[in-house]
Amino acid sequence: MNLHVKVARKIPEATDICIIELVPTDGTNLPAFTAGSHIDVYLPEGFIRQYSLCNHPNETHRYQIAVLKDPHSRGGSQALHDLVKEGQLLEISPPKNHFALATTAKKNLLLAGGIGITPIIAMAEHLASIGAEFEMHYCAHSPERMAFREKITQSDFAKQVHFYFSQNDNPQKLVLHNLLIKSQTDCHLYVCGPKRFIDAVLNRAREIGWPEDQLHYEFFNADIVKSENDESFNVKLASSGQIVRVNKDQTITDALSAAGIDILISCEQGVCGTCLTTVLEGIPDHRDSYLTPEERAANNQFTPCCSRAKTPLLVIDI
Repeated sequence: MNLHVKVARKIPEATDICIIELVPTDGTNLPAFTAGSHIDVYLPEGFIRQYSLCNHPNETHRYQIAVLKDPHSRGGSQALHDLVKEGQLLEISPPKNHFALATTAKKNLLLAGGIGITPIIAMAEHLASIGAEFEMHYCAHSPERMAFREKITQSDFAKQVHFYFSQNDNPQKLVLHNLLIKSQTDCHLYVCGPKRFIDAVLNRAREIGWPEDQLHYEFFNADIVKSENDESFNVKLASSGQIVRVNKDQTITDALSAAGIDILISCEQGVCGTCLTTVLEGIPDHRDSYLTPEERAANNQFTPCCSRAKTPLLVIDI
């Protein structure tokens, strides 16, 4: 069941980044959450977007999200910056966590790129509060674009954090190879940020030989993959036997909607998992950033908002 909250505060945090503090409308506590959690936020004009909770997980009197105003966004960040005001009521989902800390990790390596700091700082605060071993490496364009920099530098774990800036007279850049080589043993890696940043980290870690179960990541957005070789195909609904044609320039969710079949979608980019659907027959063409390589290889589920089919027919559990 969704929650109704009030925007208690909306404050600038860094260039083009604001913090929005959400509180319950009835005076009770909000549902507890764990580090790495996110919420769905239902925005004006019909947008549903996912935002990581960036306050300490022991706080249940409020949720905090930090939002980057992205000129290339599909409307969500623009709506939060331009339309949402203090005192406004919003609808949100309960917290969900697809980016949880591993309870068996002896060491933790936290990597954040830009606005990817939002789940990472909650992880750092939690790990610090339980005395766990961790390092955090935070990359941004410039100090002015670095959310929570002052909070981090004044924290009890400040000495465990390293900052890197790509734009200044003396760029300080993260040397991934050196960091990942020395940190591999008994360590779990968590990375969040722009897709290019996450891909660079994961690709280098895999090249070095990090086990897949020690790699944890969360994408905020992804490039929609299209190909001139895309072909039409059919989707069959297991419950009714109805067959829906998906044209080469059409998503599966659009084709289903046109046939009067609506499934819950949110990001429409394959990053949130909202539309995740079981595949009973056929082979999906995975184009998401949500499933792990092992989950993709199993071919028993996919994200119909962006993925397609490698076979002429997909039978899905709808």
